[in-house]
Order: sequence, then C-alpha cells, then structure tokens
Amino acid sequence: MAIGGNPVFNSKSFRSQTQPGSAGPGTTMAYPGQQADMSPQQLQDLYSQRSAGPVETGRMTYGDVINKTVFSFGLLLVGAYVGWQLPGLMLPAVLIGLVLGLVNSFKKEPSPPLILLYAAVEGVFIGGLSGLLESMYPGIAVQAVAATLSVFAVTLVLYRSGKYRATPKMTKMFMIAMIGYLVFSLVNFGMMMFGAIDGMFGMRSGWFGLAIGALAVLLATYALVLDFTSIEQGVRNGAPEKYSWTAAFGLTVTMVWLYVEILRIIAIIREMSS
Repeated sequence: MAIGGNPVFNSKSFRSQTQPGSAGPGTTMAYPGQQADMSPQQLQDLYSQRSAGPVETGRMTYGDVINKTVFSFGLLLVGAYVGWQLPGLMLPAVLIGLVLGLVNSFKKEPSPPLILLYAAVEGVFIGGLSGLLESMYPGIAVQAVAATLSVFAVTLVLYRSGKYRATPKMTKMFMIAMIGYLVFSLVNFGMMMFGAIDGMFGMRSGWFGLAIGALAVLLATYALVLDFTSIEQGVRNGAPEKYSWTAAFGLTVTMVWLYVEILRIIAIIREMSS
C-alpha cells in the first residue's frame, strides 16, 4: 500500500509511468548520433527550447485535481438538492452509492462517468439525510456544512505547513482503527435493521455515540491527509493526467464521510440537550 493510502498510485501501470527519467508523451530527445549531424545553430535552438510542462506531456497537475474535484462537488450539490426535495430516495441512494464506491475503488483505471455518478448518488443520500434531520433540528445542515469546511481547511493548512503528515506507523494504526470502525458500524446497522436496539443511531447514541463520532472525525481527517499525500506524490512523480479523477474521487469519498459524521455528532448533541 502506498503511503498515500491509494492503491492506484502504487499500481504497476502507475509506477511504469512515473519512473525517474521516463519520457512522457510528446517528449523529444536528441541522441549523440543525431547531435553529430546538427549545426551549431541547430544545437543552440534545441537546447534553448522551453521544456515541456505537465500539460504538454499529459501529466497530472494540481489544477487538474482541483477542476475535477470542483466538478464532482458540483454534481454532489445537485444530487443533494434532489435528495432534500425527495428524501424517500435516501435509502436506495446509499445502497447504490456503496456499490459504486466499491467499483470505483477496485477499478484498475479511473472511470470519470462512474466517479461522477457516485458523486451525484452520494449527493442524493446526504441531501435526504440532511433534510430529515433538518426537520427535527432546524439549522443542523448549515452547522454541519460549516463544521465540515472548517475541518477541511484546518487539515489542509496543517498539511501544507508540514505539521500533519502521513507516516507508515500512523497509516498502519489508521488501517487497524478503520477496520474496527467498519465492523462496529456493520454490527450496529444490522442490529438496528432487525430491531435489536432502538434509537435513530442505535448504539451510536448518547455519550458513547459522541465518542465514536469523535474517533470517526479523527479518522476522516487522517484520510484527508492520505488523500493530500497521494495527490502530492502523483504530481511530483508525473502521474498520468487521468489519475486526477482518482484524486477527485478520493476527496469526494472522504468529504462525504466527514460531513455525515459531523452531522451525526450535532444531531446527538441536539437530542441530548432537548
């Protein structure tokens, strides 16, 4: 597993494109035999040419990642509006989103249509969930959005400053915690479905629910750091431009997760204080 936590950035196809000294598409090289046939002026013109940048060589740039992420978030917001108006679509949306998330995660090559479809479907889910909780706790959606954007901004600033970085040891601990969190979530969901426990959030209620929520937010912030690391490594190593879609997908997944966890925490607090 790559330090960035994204298996695509550690795939053979990705590594073959980013080996030091590999020539990207459109790169022109003059070999010694060719140089011997050139005049001094031709050699001077050759070495005076501007080096091809990432755009010319089809390599991933930060601009590519930002543009595709903004596009994905735009569809997410459109889906959220639909879900807000039609909350009954929330359950099928979460199931379809789960399938699309798994498909996109395990595909060897990124598929822009599937990634954008995932963003739209997840938007329907969080829109329906937000609308439902908004009817119970007015103002909760705005609070959750503001808190999510604040956490994202703080995490990005800390990452850029070098104070919050991914390490092999931390990533290993993160993976262990993630497995435990997923197992607990599945058990909780199953018990709720079969009526073994009551409450909107099952075992994730009260103070215990707040503790689990706080852990989940911490995991989500570290997932953001892993996303930032993968993006930075991809740009630095000259990853093909198509992998900017993978970066956009990873950020979308993490931000949706972070928003849902914060929304749940606020709902629990509002419920306890009522």
